[in-house]
Amino acid sequence: MLDFTSALYLGFRHPSRSLRPWPALSAGRPAALAEPPGAAPMARALAGLQGCAAATLAASTLHLYWDLIPILAGDGTVAIHVDAAAYPISGWGVERAACRGVPVRRFPHYDPASLQRGAAACARRGLRPLVITDGVCPGCGRVAPLDRYLQVARRLGGWVVVDDTQALGMLGAAPGAAAPFGHRGGGSMRWHDIAGPELVVAASLAKGFGVPLAGLSGPADLVGRFEAASQTRTHCSPPSVAALCAAEHAFRLNRRHGDELRFRLARLVRHFRHRLAGLGLSVSGGMFPVQTLAAAPGLPAQALHEHLIARGIRSVLHQPHGAGGSRVGFILTARHTHADVDAAADALREAVATPGRQPGGVPCPA
Repeated sequence: MLDFTSALYLGFRHPSRSLRPWPALSAGRPAALAEPPGAAPMARALAGLQGCAAATLAASTLHLYWDLIPILAGDGTVAIHVDAAAYPISGWGVERAACRGVPVRRFPHYDPASLQRGAAACARRGLRPLVITDGVCPGCGRVAPLDRYLQVARRLGGWVVVDDTQALGMLGAAPGAAAPFGHRGGGSMRWHDIAGPELVVAASLAKGFGVPLAGLSGPADLVGRFEAASQTRTHCSPPSVAALCAAEHAFRLNRRHGDELRFRLARLVRHFRHRLAGLGLSVSGGMFPVQTLAAAPGLPAQALHEHLIARGIRSVLHQPHGAGGSRVGFILTARHTHADVDAAADALREAVATPGRQPGGVPCPA
C-alpha cells in the first residue's frame, strides 16, 4: 500500500540501533524533581535551533499548553485572542483559562487587522493580548503573519504563543528559490527572522523530526516561571530517555542532511501540484507537504478516498477548517519518490475520467 498519511515530513526514523544506549526508559521521577538524563542539553540545542533564549521539554504539547495558558493569563490583566483555525490542543489550554474567568475572543484565520481591532478594544478595558496561533496552517499551507501579530503584542504589552509543530524541522532561515523551506529547520521565528521576549513557542518534534516529545521555548524568565509553576511537571511523566536519545539522533540527521531533504521534498510537492493541475484538479496547501484536493462536483470525497484505497493508495480523509465538508488529502514526505507521486496522479486521473464524468473541469476553491 502506497501511504500518503504520515506527517514524518523529512522521513526521519529512529531505530534503536541508531541511538545511544540507555540504562532505563525512565528514572521514575517527575521533571519538577529532576530532569531526565539528556534533557538539559537537548533543551539548549532546541532553543538554539529556534533562536530562543531558553527552552524546557515535555512529553507533548498537551503537557505544555495545559499549564502555559493559565500561567500567562493568571493575573487578571489578560484577554486571550485565538486564531479561528488554531490546533485544538492549544485550545484545551485556552478552555482551562476560560474556566477561570479569562476572556477569550476568536479572530478570523491569519487576519492581523481583526486581531488588532479586537486587541485594541480589550486594551481599552485594561487587558493585554495573549495571542494563540499556529506557525503554519497545514490546511491552507500559509505561514502565519507572526511579524504583524508581534507588533500588536508589543504595542499593547502582551505575548504571542505559537504552536510551531508543523514548522519545526520544515521551515528555517533565509527561504528563497534555492531553498523554498529555508535552511536548518528552526521553524517560524527563523523563517520570519524575528525574536523577542513577547514570543513564546510550543512545538512538538513529532512531525519534522519524528520524535514524540515537545519543547517550550522563549525568554529565560518565562521558561523558568513555567518550570516553577507547571503542574504537569509534577504530576505527569517527563519525556522518556529513549525519546531524548531519538531527539539527539534527529538533530544530527538534520545537521547533516536536513537542507537536502527539505529541497527534495519541495521538488516532490511541485511535481505533485503539476501533475494534478494537468488533470484539472485544484489543491490547497501551497508548497507545504500537506496537499488537499478541492471539492469537485460528481467526485465525492468519500468515494474518491475508497477508489484510491482500492488501487493501493492510502490518503487522508479529513475536514479542513472552513471547508464545509470532507476532503481528500495527501501528505508528502522526503521518503516518497516521483514514481509514488505519479502513481497517485494516475489513480486520480482514472477517478476523474470515469463514465459520466469528463476529465478536468474542477473549479478552484473560493
